[in-house]
Amino acid sequence: MTGTRTPRLIFAASTLLYLAVGTFIAAGRANLMGDALSRVSATQSALFSRDPHLSAIGFVFTPLTSLAQLPFVALAPVLPAITRWGLSGVLMTALFMAGAVTAVWGIGTDRGAPRWLCVAVTVLFAINPMVVFYGGNGMSEALFLFCLCWAVRRLMRWVRTDGVHDLVAAGIAFGLGYLTRYDALAPAATAAVLVFVLSYHRRDGHRFAGAAMDLVLVTAPVALAFVVWAATSWLITGQAFQQFTSQYGNSAILAQSGAAPGNPLAALQYSIGATLILAPTLPLLLPMVGALAIRRRDAQVLVPILLCGSVLGFQALSFASGSTFAFLRFYVAAIPLVLILALQIPAARRFPPSRRPGRYADLPADRNELAASAPPPESSVPRRATGRGLLLASAAAATVVLLIASLPATAIGMNSQLMAVQEYPLRAALFPDPTNITAKYRDQRRIALTFSTERRLADYLDALDLPPGSVVMDTVYGFAVLVATHRPDRFVIPSDQDFVRILNRPTERGVKYILAVPNSGRGTSDAVNRRYPTMYENGAQIATLELEIPNDGAGQPDWRLYRVIGS
Repeated sequence: MTGTRTPRLIFAASTLLYLAVGTFIAAGRANLMGDALSRVSATQSALFSRDPHLSAIGFVFTPLTSLAQLPFVALAPVLPAITRWGLSGVLMTALFMAGAVTAVWGIGTDRGAPRWLCVAVTVLFAINPMVVFYGGNGMSEALFLFCLCWAVRRLMRWVRTDGVHDLVAAGIAFGLGYLTRYDALAPAATAAVLVFVLSYHRRDGHRFAGAAMDLVLVTAPVALAFVVWAATSWLITGQAFQQFTSQYGNSAILAQSGAAPGNPLAALQYSIGATLILAPTLPLLLPMVGALAIRRRDAQVLVPILLCGSVLGFQALSFASGSTFAFLRFYVAAIPLVLILALQIPAARRFPPSRRPGRYADLPADRNELAASAPPPESSVPRRATGRGLLLASAAAATVVLLIASLPATAIGMNSQLMAVQEYPLRAALFPDPTNITAKYRDQRRIALTFSTERRLADYLDALDLPPGSVVMDTVYGFAVLVATHRPDRFVIPSDQDFVRILNRPTERGVKYILAVPNSGRGTSDAVNRRYPTMYENGAQIATLELEIPNDGAGQPDWRLYRVIGS
C-alpha cells in the first residue's frame, strides 16, 4: 500500500475503533463525561432551544468542540440518542483522534523511518488506553491532540524544507488548537520562538526581516483566533475572557468547589507522576534521542520536545498555582511526545514532501529526487556503517518492546483514584461486578451512574407534555437534563435572550415549574439561586414543592421541582 491509501486506511480503522468503543461506553454502559455532555447541551441550545442562536454555545470555553458537533446534533430530532447519550461528541472525537493517529504515521513516513517502526508506533499510539478512551468520549482532548500532532508534523517538515506551506499549516493548527483549548497558547508561543531562532540562524542575509516574516506566518492564525474570539465575547457578553471573569468560568468553579492552591512541591510531584503514567519510557527516550540528534545535527527533534513539553510545563505550572484541577487528561501530550521520539531513533532517510522548498531547505544532493506531491525515495543523508545501523535498529526494536510493556502501566494508572479521578470509574462501568462490595467499587459505580437521575427527571418532565417555555432552570447542573429531553424548547435557560425577564416574573410569562439545586458549592452560581436565594429551601414564596429527586450520581445535586404559584 502506497501513496494516500495507507493513511486513509489508518484513519478509517481508527475512526471505527474509537466510534465502537465510545458508543459502547456511552450508550451501552451509560458512562458519560460531564464536560463532554455540557458541550453537547451547548450545541443543542444553538439549534433547538426555544431561542436558538449560535452564541448559545457560550463563551466560557473555547468554541470548536461545540461547533464541530453541529452537523451531528442537527440529527437529534430523528435520532434522540445523538444528544441523550452524547453520541455527537463520540462521533466528533473519533474523527479527530483518528486524525491524530494519521498525523503520527505521517511523521514517521516524512522522515523515511523503517516501515515496521512506523506501523508499530502508530498502532501503539492508536491503542493506548488513554487515547482509546478520549478518542470516543466527547472531550476536547481528541481535537487538541489532532491540532498538536498536526502542528508538530508540519513544523518538523519546515525544519528541513523551509517551505512556506508547512509554516502556514502549522500556524492554522495552532489557531484551531486555541479554539479548542486555551493552553494551546503554550505550544504556539514556543513554536514562535523556535521558528524565529532557526530562521534567523540559517539565513545569510536580511536575517531579522526574514525571521520576522516566518514568525508572522506561524503566529498570525492563533493571534487572529485570539482577537476574534475575545472581541466576539466582549461584544455579546461584555466580557472578553469569561473563562476567568464569568460566574461559570474555571476560576469560579475552583472557588465554588473550595479548591485552594496546594503545596507546589506536591503539585509538581503529581505532574511528574501523571506524565510518567502516560509515558513511562520518557526518561529513557528523551536523553537518548537528544544525544543522537546532537550527533547528527538534527534540529527536527526540537519540535516535539518543545511543543509537547510546553503543554506539559504549562499544565504543571497551572496546577501548582491552583488555577486548574488534578486531572490526568491534562498531561495527555506526553503520549505523542514519547512515540514521536521513538520515530527519531533512526536517522532521517527521506526529504519530506514539499510543494515548494524554501531557499534554505536542507535539500538532497540529487535535486531530481524532489517531487511536488510525493516524498522522494531517498535523501542525501549518507548511510551509516552496517554496524551502527544495526545498533540503531536494535535500539528502536528495544524501544518498541518497552513501549508495548508500558501500556499496562498506563491502564493501571488510569485505575488510580488518586492520580486519575476522572478515569478510574471506567473499570466499574466496563466490568460491573454485583458481588463486589468494597468501598472503592461502590465509589466507582456511583461515579459511573452520574447523570442517570437527570435522564429520569427529563423523562418525567417529557411525560407531562408541557408547552414551550414551561420550565426554568440554569444549565450549571441542568445541562444533563437538557440533553436527555425530547423537547428542549420546554426549558427556559440562561442562553435565551429573555431569560432574565422570565426569571423575574415567571407567573406572568407562563412558567409552570422551576428546577432548583442547593444554594451551595457550584450551586451558588446557579441563576435561579442568585435571583431567589431561598428557592431550594422554601420556594422563595413564589412556588410550592412538587417533587424532590435524590441523586444517584457523584458530584450531582439532589433536585427539587417547584410549581410556580398561580400557574
